Amino acid sequence: MLRITELKLPIDHPEEDLRPAIVQRLGIADDDLLDFTLFKRSYDARKKTSELCFIYTIDLSVRDEAPLLLKFADDRNVNPAPDVSYKVVGQAPQDLSERPIVVGFGPCGIFAGLLLAQMGFKPIILERGPEVRQRTKDTWGLWRKNVLNPESNVQFGEGGAGTFSDGKLYSQIKDPQHHGRKVLHEFVKAGAPEEILYVSKPHIGTFRLTGVVENMRQQIEALGGEVRFQQRVTDVLIDNGQLTGVILADGEQLNARHVIMALGHSARDTFRMLHGRGVYMEAKPFSVGFRIEHPQSLIDSARLGKYAGHPKLGAADYKLVHHAKNGRSVYSFCMCPGGTVVAATSEPGRVVTNGMSQYSRNERNANSGIVVGITPEDYPGGPLAGIELQERLEAHAYVLGGSTYEAPAQLVGDFIAGKPSTALGSVEPSYKPGVSLGDLALALPDYAIEAIREALPAFEKQIKGFSMHDAILTGIETRTSSPLRMTRDASMQSLNVKGLYPAGEGAGYAGGILSAGVDGIRIAEAVARDLLGIDA
Repeated sequence: MLRITELKLPIDHPEEDLRPAIVQRLGIADDDLLDFTLFKRSYDARKKTSELCFIYTIDLSVRDEAPLLLKFADDRNVNPAPDVSYKVVGQAPQDLSERPIVVGFGPCGIFAGLLLAQMGFKPIILERGPEVRQRTKDTWGLWRKNVLNPESNVQFGEGGAGTFSDGKLYSQIKDPQHHGRKVLHEFVKAGAPEEILYVSKPHIGTFRLTGVVENMRQQIEALGGEVRFQQRVTDVLIDNGQLTGVILADGEQLNARHVIMALGHSARDTFRMLHGRGVYMEAKPFSVGFRIEHPQSLIDSARLGKYAGHPKLGAADYKLVHHAKNGRSVYSFCMCPGGTVVAATSEPGRVVTNGMSQYSRNERNANSGIVVGITPEDYPGGPLAGIELQERLEAHAYVLGGSTYEAPAQLVGDFIAGKPSTALGSVEPSYKPGVSLGDLALALPDYAIEAIREALPAFEKQIKGFSMHDAILTGIETRTSSPLRMTRDASMQSLNVKGLYPAGEGAGYAGGILSAGVDGIRIAEAVARDLLGIDA
């Protein structure tokens, strides 16, 4: 198997042009090309050239590979294709002595549970929220009726926080074992569009994700796993440094010596419980800021030029970074083309924003977090100090929004000028239950406001119209990542509690659906190796 990279064809090329282009690139006869697979398709909109091209990575098989490898020995774009197939750690014995427990059924917990089930370990998965259909109804209850269910919302329930997002499936993590391909293949197997296997920035979208998540749960159950909803873990049992089980809110005790804690970053009560039990954790950096909204047409025009609106390209995205004079980094986060800003709180009396979009990405606005990096030096006080800062900011945002779950908001032009907003302009905010216009300088620490005020005009130099007066800032974005890390050792277990496996975004080891899924696979493999007595 060979791999060709950097194969370029015009955006509008017919599908049948790909095979002749491969044949021409290799200088072989058509019948010598036995088969080919599209591994990746991307485009580079950063270069302001007259014509935009698709850039392909192709895996292929030919009649005689050796002469081609010799011919292209000095060509870095023609090489043997790497083996990206998944290798199973092992299989559980039929007489299981223990069923491992997975706490949390977001992306990390789903893949940890799925992998353990595929290896025959019949995991028990505990999710504090309900199944995804009920969860969707409850989430809409906040968005449409200002009614929050603290155990069923954007953060808690089947699928985790990733379900109510853009469904983005790309990451910058190092993945030498190609676990990301396993994640994508399992999503496709569960009903995701096959194109996520090759487009450069794959996404599924919220409505499609709900069905995909249900299908993955059914796979786990068909393999002997058990998924239990509305089962909140309130305590852990530790005997002389060894985890022996968990206790649920209804008092039930489940015994296990292998427990994966795949908590989302909003499971604050669980973090406090674990900290109280002496589980080692430490504060880590995270970011705070606002959501910004522009007309999607403005972003399309700035990023794609004459190709704006092209059906093969879809809604354009962006990625921006600015290093402010006060030493803070400001950057775009979780950019959602053609999406909406959503109410993402999981606790009464607090306001949190996030971004979401459907597979079609055809809503009128583009939105993104514009956030400022902060470190434990900004919130001294121990492992839980970051959580406490988030809670204070979110509670204050609730008050600024009018104490109704409306979010505080401000026009970008007014924010830069330092004056409160009193009326909307041409951009209609998408946040539901609604926004309350005012002065967002009251919502975050002064250093964050100063950095964002400096960054917005700087971003204008990269995307014309970014600092337009009528663009909307909606506050606040605080749950960009976990403010703590449940540190683990080389065996993927807690530093001081054997049998406890911290995993995923809440534990500080992932940031997004793909990286959380990859961490779920890695943690399931670690549990399997320990159960089977296999060295890493």
